[in-house]
Amino acid sequence: MKNRSCTGAVILFASLLLAPSVQAQDQPSTASPANDAVTRHMDELEQQLKDLRSEVAALKANNKSTPATTPDAAATPAQSNLVSGASAATPAASPPSLAGLLGPTSLSGFVDVYYGENFNNPASQANSLRFFDGATNQFGLNLMELVVDKAPDPSNRRTGYHVALGFGQAMNAVNGSEPKSGLGFDQYLKEAYFSYLAPVGKGLQIDVGKFVTPHGAEVIETKDNWNYSRGLLFSYAIPYYHFGARAKYTFNDKYAITGFFVNGWNNVVDNNTGKTYGMGFSWNPNKKFGIAQNYMAGPEQSNLNATWRQLSDTVITYSPNGKLSFILNGDYGRGDRITDVTTNTLSAPVFWTGVAGYVRYAFSSTAAFSTRYEYYDDHDGFTTGTLLPTHLREFTTTFERLMAHHIISRFEYRRDMSNQPVFLKGSNPVLDQNTLTAGLVFTFDSREGK
Repeated sequence: MKNRSCTGAVILFASLLLAPSVQAQDQPSTASPANDAVTRHMDELEQQLKDLRSEVAALKANNKSTPATTPDAAATPAQSNLVSGASAATPAASPPSLAGLLGPTSLSGFVDVYYGENFNNPASQANSLRFFDGATNQFGLNLMELVVDKAPDPSNRRTGYHVALGFGQAMNAVNGSEPKSGLGFDQYLKEAYFSYLAPVGKGLQIDVGKFVTPHGAEVIETKDNWNYSRGLLFSYAIPYYHFGARAKYTFNDKYAITGFFVNGWNNVVDNNTGKTYGMGFSWNPNKKFGIAQNYMAGPEQSNLNATWRQLSDTVITYSPNGKLSFILNGDYGRGDRITDVTTNTLSAPVFWTGVAGYVRYAFSSTAAFSTRYEYYDDHDGFTTGTLLPTHLREFTTTFERLMAHHIISRFEYRRDMSNQPVFLKGSNPVLDQNTLTAGLVFTFDSREGK
């Protein structure tokens, strides 16, 4: 820059020396070839002078606007370009996410642990008539679950699959009723089925394998229920799972119908040669109200096809606003016969019925309070195993708070009552029990962040 300024000064000095000649050229005189050459030369010098003045002025303005540079920054132009390029470079690409690696397949699950206290202090350290949170006066592992899922997609491949593996008290309760193989067969498998979305109307989805029952207002996973403990109707009035085929057709966002053809109740290996059939219908006229009605019938007793067990399950949901919600669940089952071991004869068909009501109020997106009341009439003591007319009631209050986005905390009080002494106080049979439970559920899902 200094050299260019000196050069400009020299040219400017030369132009001043030639100025009288320029003025002489402006006066009228007789033109000659020599004079014309000098004139052209002077015009070129004048134009160069104008250009140089403009350039000098621009350089001076640039020097005033540019801050003083450090010795390192005042290096070569190439080095300056490297510095400015580094500051404007795009940030380094983030590493690939788990969702991106899995593609259409999702990976999810949770770990569910609790501490329970029974004020009766039963000698067995177990809550009577409670399967999923049976262990009491101690820490317990309710359920640890891992789910791999790919939903069928009509725009791409129409096939999908769903596999859910679990470990804990809940899995022992669900699979312990397998009539022939018990816990040894599929103890850690909650669900495993593949799906096909047939191009029929809006899509007919067909699932084949092991899947959870459509009955009831509750499910196996704590995190998807309003209360921590499972209710009486979920434990005794309905099955947990089925093995076979089901097909669901959704007419629109209000109506859907489902059909079932399965081995029976809670069995992968059938205990007789008959099959169980079922139908389900759901109606959601708006976002506030919904009804789901399911019916199943088929032979369920071992090596006996003559008697059919029937079950009707109704679930009604109502949410008048975003904070308050209600659920009403009713069940009626009948058909099995109890064998009299002394006479080797079958009794008249047994039956059971029950109703459950739920209320939930969400204080915010992270806190909610829920209550549940149930009445269950096991008329013949068939489902509870008492073989006596057993009437059960229970009342539950649960406070829930979501912590750190992935941890669901529940604190619950529950009171169970019966007309039969089916509970224990120490080692003595009594008519009721009161429990407190604190539960934590940690969840994860690879679809987060997509």
